[in-house]
Amino acid sequence: MSTATRIVRRPAVADPLPLHTSALANRLLAARGVTESDALDFSLGSLPTPESLTGIDVAVTRLLQARNTGEHILVVGDYDCDGATSTVVALSGLTSLGFSSLDYLVPNRFDMGYGLSPAIVDCACDSNRGAKKPDLILTVDNGVASVDGVERARECGIDVVVTDHHLPPAVLPRAVAIVNPNMPDATFPSGNLAGVGVMFYVLLALRGELKRRGDRHANTQLAALLDLVAIGTVADVVPLDSVNRVLVEQGLRRMRAGYSRPGVQALLRVAGRSIEQTTSADIGFTLGPRLNAAGRLADMRAGIECLLSADESTALRLALELDALNRSRRLIEQDMRSDADQQLQQLSAEGALGGVPTFATVLFDPAWHQGVIGILAGRLKEQLHRPAVVFTADGDTGIKGSARSIPGVHIRDVLQAIVAHRPGLLEKFGGHAMAAGMSLPRARLAEFSEAFETEVSRVLQGKLPAREWCTDGALDAAERTLDNALMLQWLMPWGQGLPIPMFDDVFDVHDSRIVGSGHLKLRVQDAAAGGAVVDAIAFNCQDALQAGDRVRLVYSLSVNTWRERQSLQLLVNYLELDAALA
Repeated sequence: MSTATRIVRRPAVADPLPLHTSALANRLLAARGVTESDALDFSLGSLPTPESLTGIDVAVTRLLQARNTGEHILVVGDYDCDGATSTVVALSGLTSLGFSSLDYLVPNRFDMGYGLSPAIVDCACDSNRGAKKPDLILTVDNGVASVDGVERARECGIDVVVTDHHLPPAVLPRAVAIVNPNMPDATFPSGNLAGVGVMFYVLLALRGELKRRGDRHANTQLAALLDLVAIGTVADVVPLDSVNRVLVEQGLRRMRAGYSRPGVQALLRVAGRSIEQTTSADIGFTLGPRLNAAGRLADMRAGIECLLSADESTALRLALELDALNRSRRLIEQDMRSDADQQLQQLSAEGALGGVPTFATVLFDPAWHQGVIGILAGRLKEQLHRPAVVFTADGDTGIKGSARSIPGVHIRDVLQAIVAHRPGLLEKFGGHAMAAGMSLPRARLAEFSEAFETEVSRVLQGKLPAREWCTDGALDAAERTLDNALMLQWLMPWGQGLPIPMFDDVFDVHDSRIVGSGHLKLRVQDAAAGGAVVDAIAFNCQDALQAGDRVRLVYSLSVNTWRERQSLQLLVNYLELDAALA
């Protein structure tokens, strides 16, 4: 069943407020609901104070007690980029505030799974680990749902302070304190902090209490951690509300000024990115994948140690290791995508995608890599524009799956509905609107596939939604300039909830060719206004275009730098060739 594609234009805002000297900028900001006069104030002084974060006073008191009595604190993180940066922010920040007995532990996704589980508590207490048994566990980017793990810690005589940003379950763990902007009684003005943002706010509260006590560490410059806060926030794809925009923009400014830590600079260099030109897109497409590769294929320790390193040569060695892991991840992903394409072709031949409506895609291969199935599910979701679940083997009789969804289908709610109708089908599951994970017996895969298809179909009311490209409308040929591309590049830290400006216009193709590993390079001219011929590129696109073709492009303005020379380039997200346009 094919999915229609349509271009939807954001409604124009009449007489947008003059927040910027550029009329184009004002139009784009207004269309995104950015209408306050201080919207472009990215000063740290504009951030809300930490006092309104539920549980933060108790957390600060318990942490300072541990510092003052010399207790050993174990930071338990997560194996993704937000978890890694949260761990480093906790370790670096606490050290700068006078904490001396610190260690960290991050579960291996293949052995222990996510979060503060009983298994990782047992590992922390294992004398063979070669580290001290903790007196206090501090979770970062996890813990709010770790009921069993916190109970095991209590049995072992270990207190737990939770810092997390995920939605809390109905039953909370019995931790000493839970700091989470999404608690039911939360009054903090942003529920969109990433895990690294929550930990940064705990450090701000600690420093504030030290100031009140006249402690010599009260003048610690926590702003030195903002490069990590920016990386974790963008990589975790949380909405860039007013609080996160400040945190990200301040972190990016430090990175561009060369004030980021050696590991961050090394990662940018091995990826061939300009430190001075770093944007939020570089975090999303360069830093995030390299740090995540460690947790996907091996152990997140390499990523954490890279970010912790103060030595440039050590940081570079670890950055090269992470880059190699990321290249390995790409090769594994390519093989998995090839296998998935074969399965899809078989399903099509059987009629599942050939005329018979299907609303979801469920694929399984016992050889697929557990650390990469989430990426493959995301690729399939984009390719087919329908919710996708990818399974691989988990032991001899189990399977583990990762799901990605489309707008309009809350994937965790779908799984919850399946559990309600078929108790026991899923052994474990969790997630949020767009992504989820689950495990079940291999023998029940067909039953799950049927249940998943049925529930997604019900949610969509039997009709697949069209794939939509939301644009800011047409852009005058006179506005397609390098100056405007540069202005937009630095205007905002674009990202989730604050999408980069995209436009749609009709162009005549002057010439086209395939470059690199399957990218379409074009030179186009405005079909209506004529004017200058402009370079354009569509990544991972091999559509055959000829000189004289007329195409509609959905594109953004980008800056192409070649041998220190900057030029305008249209970054094409979608193109359609239609005789009706001629």
